[in-house]
Amino acid sequence: MADEPTPKDELTASSPSTPEGRDRPRFYWPGGLSARLLTLTILFVTLGAALALPPAMAAFERQWLLDRVRAAELASLAPDVAPDRVVTEQLSAQLLRGAGVEWVAIQTDGMRRLVLRGPTPPRTPYLVDLRSQAVMPWLAAPFRTLFGGQDRRVRVVAAPSLREAEFIEIVAPDAGLKAALLIYLGRLVLVIAFVAAVAGVLVYLSLNLFLVRPMQRITHAMERFRANPDDPAARVDLSGRQDEIGRAEAELERMQADLRAALSSRARLAALGEAVAKINHDLRNMLTSAQIASERLSQLDDPKVRQAMPRLERALDRAVKLATDVLTYGKTEEQAPLVRSVKLAPALADAAEEARLSPDGVRLVSKIGRADKVDADPEQLHRMLANLLRNARQAIEAQDKRAAPGRIEVSLTHDGQASTIRIADNGPGVPERSLPRLFQPFAGSTRQGGAGLGLAIARELAAGHGGDLTLAETGPEGAAFELRLPDAPRT
Repeated sequence: MADEPTPKDELTASSPSTPEGRDRPRFYWPGGLSARLLTLTILFVTLGAALALPPAMAAFERQWLLDRVRAAELASLAPDVAPDRVVTEQLSAQLLRGAGVEWVAIQTDGMRRLVLRGPTPPRTPYLVDLRSQAVMPWLAAPFRTLFGGQDRRVRVVAAPSLREAEFIEIVAPDAGLKAALLIYLGRLVLVIAFVAAVAGVLVYLSLNLFLVRPMQRITHAMERFRANPDDPAARVDLSGRQDEIGRAEAELERMQADLRAALSSRARLAALGEAVAKINHDLRNMLTSAQIASERLSQLDDPKVRQAMPRLERALDRAVKLATDVLTYGKTEEQAPLVRSVKLAPALADAAEEARLSPDGVRLVSKIGRADKVDADPEQLHRMLANLLRNARQAIEAQDKRAAPGRIEVSLTHDGQASTIRIADNGPGVPERSLPRLFQPFAGSTRQGGAGLGLAIARELAAGHGGDLTLAETGPEGAAFELRLPDAPRT
């Protein structure tokens, strides 16, 4: 016998698709659910932070430029307080160097005036207007600064805050801005990496606690159940959660219970089948002996014996045929019906005799005419009628404190396409608890000690004819079954 697979914590798992995959190791890293959750969490946190990079860098660049503008605006006040409103070139250079700019100009009353002037730029500077900056140019400005080339100047226009003017304008080299942006970008990347790692680990631990580990418990329980349904460790422990995981655990427990019950029932049926086969082997030998005895009895001159012998022989033949079927197939396997026109009245009389109906006990009330016929296999029709009549008689006889005599009424109707045989009794009716499984073998019995096979066999035989057996009525006044058999086309 092969070794049973043993569950591992997170190292190996059996493959459900191929049998050879059961012994093949499968590592949860990087393909496990835990690793995928961790990877996706870090990826999404990093992606979210990356989407925040352009606005952060754009805001940093705008603030850096505004700082240069305010410093230049403050430096531009020096000529206003200088004697004769004139500053020396040396002082002008110091003011421009302290503000980090090369040119400072202001516009008042529509006139633009150069306040502080440095060397002439080698190239025309690119313009950044801080007064009204659209969203997309504002977001693209840091990348234009970083990837726009070397030795460039930026011309910045902004609203003044220290003096009365329409705007203030500066020209400054963007090398300092580029260096500041690179330092700021590096810090942002480090912060994003740290936040992504911390958030990823926290989310991973949370999901692993509330999702992954419960799923692993469910998966391990399923694997152990598949390997050995009787293993007590294969039963999943309910956590009592009210979410989808709790529902999955509850459904798995119900499914395991149903499968265990089905497997147990299947094992019992297999054992029963084996026992029935053994019993039928001996029973067939007994029936053969009974047939030999009946042949000897048929040679007697007693009229009563001669009258009873045909029925005895038919009963023995049916019993031998059923025993042969059991030995041949391991179960009663019905042959296809040999349908022909059968007179119903004699068939009903034979079935009533086998079902032990009598005028002194449960009596038969037949509303079948002598000429009434149905299209059926005579042997299978006898079995259907006998099972239905026997079930009705047993139900009536099992009724406690019964005053009225038992009665079973049989009638026949035709609707042009099928013949319906109605069998109604005045017994206690079918219990409500038995209705859902009334026609199921070993489950539909309505009396203690019954096997629940009579109705199941009758319905199976009716289905073989292309018809059906249904419960038409039930209640305290009795039950009525309708056996519907298709009519053969008349030519």
